[in-house]
Amino acid sequence: MPYTIAVAGKGGVGKTTLTGMMIQYLADKKEGPILAVDADANSNLNEVLGVDVEMTLGDIRDELSKAEVSDDSPIPKGMSKQDYTEFKFDSALVEEDDYDLLVMGHTQGKGCYCFVNGLLSAQVGKRAQNYKYIVVDNEAGMEHISRGILPGVDAVILVSDCSRRGIQAVGRIARLIPECGLKPKKVGLIVNRAPGGVINDGVREEIEKQNLELLGVVPQDEGVFDYDSAGTPTTQLPADNPVRQELYHILEGLGL
Repeated sequence: MPYTIAVAGKGGVGKTTLTGMMIQYLADKKEGPILAVDADANSNLNEVLGVDVEMTLGDIRDELSKAEVSDDSPIPKGMSKQDYTEFKFDSALVEEDDYDLLVMGHTQGKGCYCFVNGLLSAQVGKRAQNYKYIVVDNEAGMEHISRGILPGVDAVILVSDCSRRGIQAVGRIARLIPECGLKPKKVGLIVNRAPGGVINDGVREEIEKQNLELLGVVPQDEGVFDYDSAGTPTTQLPADNPVRQELYHILEGLGL
């Protein structure tokens, strides 16, 4: 089974940027095959990676749900829902040289999606064994993992900015993990966008108060901002970029 890493944190802290660099780190080390999963409702991991996405699992979910209640079914006659799901799943899986990307898409609407989620979960499980690593960019609630659509988690990496409120937010996420029935072997915190790569005593005190393990501190860097503003994938940052260097150092410390 693959080693699954879930990255979580509130919006606006650079979580997706670090997730993309983490995927690139594993690819650079030839630690593939890798499945990258964008499980954030505000999907933009593909932009960080520089990949175009035409279909999400949310789109497939909508089509299958429509087939449940409408005479105008998108499923061709003579094709089962299982076969149709597998066919559409292949269309949603973006295959790159170093990794594959799967975008979960929008969250669910009204009604019961149990049957549809079961079909999607089966497709993910069927393919998961083909990968050495699965890296998941999650929304704060980790909905797709808690619903069982994605595999269980081996490691949860929490990302926060260098503010007390940010640390308190990831503290709440950390407490949510066991409530979701997850039993990761590792849970740790990365503080991102720290001026000069340093956090003050107040933030360090809050980290201890929230009972979080600090994995490392990533500095604020204009290069990341410039790449993002220009629409250039941040995975293309040069090797000497301080954000890339510090994140790679943290990941090496985790044995990845």
